[in-house]
Amino acid sequence: MASKLKPFINLRRYTPNRSLSSNPSSQSNYRKQISLANLLQRHGFPPSFLQHFLSKNTFLSNSDLSDTEASLSILLSLKLPQKQLVSLIHDCPNVLRPNFLEKWRLPLSGLSSSSAIKSVLEHSSRFGINPDKFHQCTMVLKGLGFCDSTVSKVLEAFPNVLAMNEVEIRRKVEFLVGIDVPNVERFFHVFPEILGISIDSKLKPLLDEFIRIGFSKEEIKKEIFREPRVLGLELGELSRCLELIKSLKCREVIKDEILKEGLFRAGFEVKVRVDCLCRHGLIRREAFKVVWKEPRVVLYEVDEVEKKVEFLTNRMGFHVKCLADVPEYLGVNFQKQIVPRYDVVEYLRLRGGLGCDVGLKGLIKPSMKRFYNLYVKPYPECERIFGKRREDARVRKQRHPAGLWKLMKPPCHVTTEEDVVNMKSFVGSLA
Repeated sequence: MASKLKPFINLRRYTPNRSLSSNPSSQSNYRKQISLANLLQRHGFPPSFLQHFLSKNTFLSNSDLSDTEASLSILLSLKLPQKQLVSLIHDCPNVLRPNFLEKWRLPLSGLSSSSAIKSVLEHSSRFGINPDKFHQCTMVLKGLGFCDSTVSKVLEAFPNVLAMNEVEIRRKVEFLVGIDVPNVERFFHVFPEILGISIDSKLKPLLDEFIRIGFSKEEIKKEIFREPRVLGLELGELSRCLELIKSLKCREVIKDEILKEGLFRAGFEVKVRVDCLCRHGLIRREAFKVVWKEPRVVLYEVDEVEKKVEFLTNRMGFHVKCLADVPEYLGVNFQKQIVPRYDVVEYLRLRGGLGCDVGLKGLIKPSMKRFYNLYVKPYPECERIFGKRREDARVRKQRHPAGLWKLMKPPCHVTTEEDVVNMKSFVGSLA
């Protein structure tokens, strides 16, 4: 018990140093704080942020501890994973207010998605949505033919639907039906955020822009069905992405690979990569510059791009802005080039084998042969880290197994008496 309380006691320095026995109310309040901290720690809260959390939300200290414990029990009964439970309470501590969760226990029991439950609770605590409004919204969505999984997906990705009325929701459905979108339910399952996009000021002008660019209605309908998120493009965004593709100065094989599924799809893939880079800290101008300088980033999946950026910032310790100077980092293979090179350089750095720091440019831009000669060849212990490239190179130079030429050697031609007669007659005719 003492070991569990120690981090919290050390953190809470706002308690006066004078004896607590002289002030019974302070002593009682301090004990209550300790009990509350223990309760939160048992439910997965890290001790490091308890001081700030409790000092910021004083209503928890003023509430009855049994009420807080009952609220946490309700959250557990909704089958929220510990990570989501901690995140929910950290972002929206008002969910722990007395009687708030009691009225939501029954309505939310019908949702199978823990992410949807977390999203609804966050939205309702911030904007005062009551369970009756939640029930009306789910009835409208199910009345449109949406299955339970689609309803959960809509509530998870776009909880603002709780504040919309039935007319607004039906108008979005009628718009999609009007542009011949097949399987409207699938569309809302993939892109529920369309509920928050204005039809008159955004969706209709966006379709007009697609037509102005030169795409036919059939092409647009095909792309919307294939990827509903294209209706989330900003006005003018696709045009800018297409201009970037047309101005690429790269090998034709790369450009052909980018355009193999059509110009529309290629433009959208550029937009997705730009958004990914912006989420990690680049401004849009820098993100477009990176994609233009290293178009191979479009050929990698978004998950792969995010893995590279996270490795760059979290493991390698570089700032994401370095990508503006070394965009080639996003165009090389993660497992075959980035990780082995970093492991070799990090190994040498820890053992003092580097004369100077190796930046991102020195790590990525050298060719495989040059990097091998600089950092691997002089240090035999780096061969294992680098994947024994020398042995692999020797195998690549040896194109065929030893002795294979004997098997491939054509058989010798045996001279017959008929051949001798033919040769003599041919030579005789020349004489």
